[in-house]
Amino acid sequence: MTPATGTLYGIGVGPGDPDLLTFKAARILGRVDVIFTAASAKNNHSIAVNIARPHIPEGTAVRRLSYPMTRDPAALHAAWEAHARTLITELEAGRDVAFLTLGDPLTYSTFGYTLKYVKAAAPHVRVQTVPGITSYQAAAAAVNVPLVEGEEALLIMSGVKGGDRLRQLPVKPENVVFLKSYRNVRGIAGAIEEAGMLENSFGIRNCCHDDQEIVRDIRALADMPPHYLTLIIAKRKGQNGPAQ
Repeated sequence: MTPATGTLYGIGVGPGDPDLLTFKAARILGRVDVIFTAASAKNNHSIAVNIARPHIPEGTAVRRLSYPMTRDPAALHAAWEAHARTLITELEAGRDVAFLTLGDPLTYSTFGYTLKYVKAAAPHVRVQTVPGITSYQAAAAAVNVPLVEGEEALLIMSGVKGGDRLRQLPVKPENVVFLKSYRNVRGIAGAIEEAGMLENSFGIRNCCHDDQEIVRDIRALADMPPHYLTLIIAKRKGQNGPAQ
């Protein structure tokens, strides 16, 4: 008989406002034994922990897992595998574990990659994913603009490679969200302009944080110093654009 294990909770902490955590996420954070979060190999800082901090009881163990900021597959796989083993060790000791992620844990999330390795190495452990509010939902709410209406389509894509993926699409959807825009705003702006969506686009930096900034001119956004928490929402001409 397989011994009882703890439960792994993948928890989305939302985009930045601690009040946007779900009741379920807050309840789980109040009773788990260990909380893990991803951190850059360059530092120990965790935005996700800072967001969730009001919901974490004093004395709860919080551990940061260092992930390399690289596109080297070997280095990434090694980190995912090593951290999956760390989680499994805690779970097999009978401890409940939470893994915090910005936004939603299954949307462009480190948790999603690590989860694959946990499930492969220890298919017997219990896993429960708690969805979180995404940054693009919060961004649309901040500007009071519908993401989609009627029969429109919404494309959510990574901006890591600029606007190349949008350019490759033979048919452009009415609404596009670029996450992970960071250093690639200029390339994204070019692709959005080519698609006839520039005038109905806007960017948000630090969505739901105290220094949130809404930028209604993507060309101006491209001239700003890059900021890690930057996203862009673009809409085809004739669709509901950002409120003026």
